Amino acid sequence: MGAVTPTPGAPAVAAANGARNYAIVTAAYWGFTLTDGALRMLVLLHFYRLGYSPFTLAFLFLLYEAMGVVANLVGGWLATRYGIQRMLTVGLCTQIGGFLLLSQLSPQWSVALSVAWVVLSQGVCGIAKDLTKTASKSAIKLTAGSASGQLFKWVAWFTGSKNAMKGVGFFLGGLLLDRLGFQASLWTMAALLSLVLAGVVLFVPPLMGKSKASRSAKELFAKNRGINLLAAARVTLFGARDVWFVVGVPVFLYASGWSFTMVGGFLAAWTIGYGLVQALAPALVRRSDDGLSSEVPAARLWSALLAVVPVALAALVAAKVPQLEWVVVAGLGVFGFAFAVNSSVHSYLILAYAGSEKAAEDVGFYYAANALGRFFGTLLSGLLYQWGGLLFALCGSAVLLITCWAVTLALPTVKALPSPRSSP
Repeated sequence: MGAVTPTPGAPAVAAANGARNYAIVTAAYWGFTLTDGALRMLVLLHFYRLGYSPFTLAFLFLLYEAMGVVANLVGGWLATRYGIQRMLTVGLCTQIGGFLLLSQLSPQWSVALSVAWVVLSQGVCGIAKDLTKTASKSAIKLTAGSASGQLFKWVAWFTGSKNAMKGVGFFLGGLLLDRLGFQASLWTMAALLSLVLAGVVLFVPPLMGKSKASRSAKELFAKNRGINLLAAARVTLFGARDVWFVVGVPVFLYASGWSFTMVGGFLAAWTIGYGLVQALAPALVRRSDDGLSSEVPAARLWSALLAVVPVALAALVAAKVPQLEWVVVAGLGVFGFAFAVNSSVHSYLILAYAGSEKAAEDVGFYYAANALGRFFGTLLSGLLYQWGGLLFALCGSAVLLITCWAVTLALPTVKALPSPRSSP
């Protein structure tokens, strides 16, 4: 029997299909992220108006972050076993359920019951967020495989546009709360997500990303050296952001005389700007043919530059310089720029290190580390600010970023060979 003749134009068709699937998944995650950002602002504004303390507000999000650790690990395994479309569907349905659950909160309930109900509802939404994120990021690895040289650009655009959309969601949350109230806002967001869900079911290929999943917990956690080190760096990177961003900065600015509208507007603008920088990150990082030899040194450089920012800010806070709130605002702008580039490079590297066969599992493991960093950062944000104000929060951020830089020094610049267990 003669050799099979390649179908004319097959690479072009594969690339077109990859671009189509990338666009569909990105649009679906935009819709999800828009409502996720709105949810955070809804909860913060609503319970702030009810008189909840900053530490209690941080506590409301702890289960949201903690459940993300589990959801990423399990979600990656499930996406590999059942396909990305099914996991996107499950994530969106779970988020809709979380919105409806939260909408049942009653003003007549006690504070303890209200806090418990919100924490539970946020936990459900935390599961939804990371199931959806893991499936979406895994889809990029698969779709970019048929579009040579596009991986870094597609990852950067996806991550950056997602964070910009979250900033828009902050504005949406405040607008909905002002115009519709707490309960009706949640119902509106659930209806919006139902439309996104219909799009995923209709247009995402059912078997996309389906492969042979790991058969044991040991195999699920035993990643290659690059992924393990990158996951450790991710814990410290996101912990360093949230340790002063979640509670420290908003409370400090409010205590400095800013109105809540000013604080919320600034955080939304910062998030949008941060997302735009992430999308532009490929222009700031020199590319290499092997995908690692230039990108890994870039991760080391940018993590070192980022660590300098909280160290310098801590020194200025300790010195009590004039117009300190504006110094902090300017410092947060510099921090956001360097952090966005770091985050974008990390998001690329996880897909560069990941194997294509179990990309969803590798991405899920990595984003479990991401969620773990957010969890500890959120917890430390309330504790350190309570113990020593913004100065302690900045010192905590500096320690975590120095640790992040040290971990990146050990990142490999060559891809690991496939392990025997992943071979057919």
